[in-house]
Amino acid sequence: MSVTGARAPGSMSAPLGTLVLLVAAMCIIHIVSQFLRNSVGVIAPDLASEFGLGGAGIGFLASAFFLGFAGAQIPLGVAIDRWGPRLAMSISMGIAVAGVVLFAIAPSAEMLVFARILMGFGCASFFMGPLAIYSRWFPPERFSTLVGIQLGFSGIGVIAATAPLAFATAAIGWRSSFLAVAAVAAVVGVFVYAVARDDPPGVVRPKSSESLAEAFAGLKDVVRLRSYLYVFAMQFAGYSTFLTIFGLWAGPYLAHVYGYDLDQRGNMLFVLAATHLIASALWGPADRLFKSYKIPTASAAAVTVCSLLWLAVVGKPSEPVLVVWFVVFGFFASCTAIITAHGRSLLPPQFVGRGLTVLNLATMGGVFIVQAATGAVVGLFDAPDGIYPVNAYRAAFACIAAVLAVCTLIYLRSHDPARDMARAR
Repeated sequence: MSVTGARAPGSMSAPLGTLVLLVAAMCIIHIVSQFLRNSVGVIAPDLASEFGLGGAGIGFLASAFFLGFAGAQIPLGVAIDRWGPRLAMSISMGIAVAGVVLFAIAPSAEMLVFARILMGFGCASFFMGPLAIYSRWFPPERFSTLVGIQLGFSGIGVIAATAPLAFATAAIGWRSSFLAVAAVAAVVGVFVYAVARDDPPGVVRPKSSESLAEAFAGLKDVVRLRSYLYVFAMQFAGYSTFLTIFGLWAGPYLAHVYGYDLDQRGNMLFVLAATHLIASALWGPADRLFKSYKIPTASAAAVTVCSLLWLAVVGKPSEPVLVVWFVVFGFFASCTAIITAHGRSLLPPQFVGRGLTVLNLATMGGVFIVQAATGAVVGLFDAPDGIYPVNAYRAAFACIAAVLAVCTLIYLRSHDPARDMARAR
C-alpha cells in the first residue's frame, strides 16, 4: 500500500517561501476549475437563445461538467496514490484546455455538452490533487484550514464567472472569452508543473507495491470505513446546493423573474460569489472553534434549508431583500471545507488519495444529479418565448432544499473525530 497522507518527517521544516509558493500554485490551479464549473450561469440565457435550449437542456449542459468530473474520480484516486498528484494535475490540465477550446468553437449543443464533459474530466484533479499534497506536506490539524484557504482563494474563479465574464462576453463574445481562458489555463498548467512537488524536501516516498487490481479493490475498504457513507451523503448535498443555485439557476432566475440583462446578472452573481469566497475561508477553521465537525456543518445546512424554503414560498422578494438573501445563502451554503475535513479525518494514511476522490465523487456527482434533476423540474413548466415563470424556480428551490434536508438527517448519524480529540485533551 502507498502511504499517501502520512505526515512526512520534517515536512514543516521546509522554508516558508516554499510553502507559500506551493499553496499559491495549488490555489491557482483550482481557480481554473472553479471558473469553468460556474461559467454557464451568467451566460445561460445567451446559450439558450443561440442553441435553442430549454430548461432541461440548460440544466444538462451545466451538469455535464460534473458528469465528466465525477467519472474521473475513481481512477484519479488510484492514480494519485500510485503516481502522485503532480503528474495527475499536469495531464489533467491538457485535457481541460482541450475541452475549453472545443467549447469555444462548438457548432452545436451536442458539442457544447461534450466539451463540458471534457472540461470536467480535465479539472477532476484540481481540488483532490492539492488536498493530497497538503496531506503529505502539513500536519493533520492544519488540513481544514488549508482546505478553507484553498476554497477561499479559488473563489476568485467563482467571481471571474460573474461580472468579469459578463463584461468579456459583452465586449468580445463568449466564444472569444473562452479561447482567452484556454490560453490562461495552459500557462497555469506550466506554472504548477514547475512549482508543485509531491513530497517535502528530503522525503523519499516508497513506490507502491500493490497492483492496479489491488488498488481498485481497496476502494471497497474506503466505503466500509466508519461513518464514511454518512459524510458522503452530506458531501453529495452540500456543494451541489450552492452550485445548483450559483452555477445554474440564479442567472436564468434573475433574467426571467426580474428581467435583468447580462450586466445586471453579472453584478448580482458577483455578490453571491464574493460571499462564497469570504465564507469558504471563514468556515475553514470552524472545526477547531466548535471542537466538532458536525455542529457547524449541520447548523449551516439547517440555515441553508430554511433560506431555500423561504425563497420557494416568497418567489419574488424585493430587490434589496434578494441581495440580503444572496449574502445569507452564500455564507451558509459554503461550508464544504468542514465536510471535506470530516471525511479526511476518517481516512487512514494509505487511503487518503482514494478516500478523498471517492468523497469528491459525491461532491461532483451530487452537482450533476441535482442540476440535471432540477432542470427536468423547471422544464415541466411552460416557457412562453423561452421565459420560465416564477413557479418553475420556486419548485426548483424547494427540491434543492428537500435534498439537503434529507442528506443532513443522514449525516447526523456520523461519528465526529473532532469531538473525540477535544475530549482527549
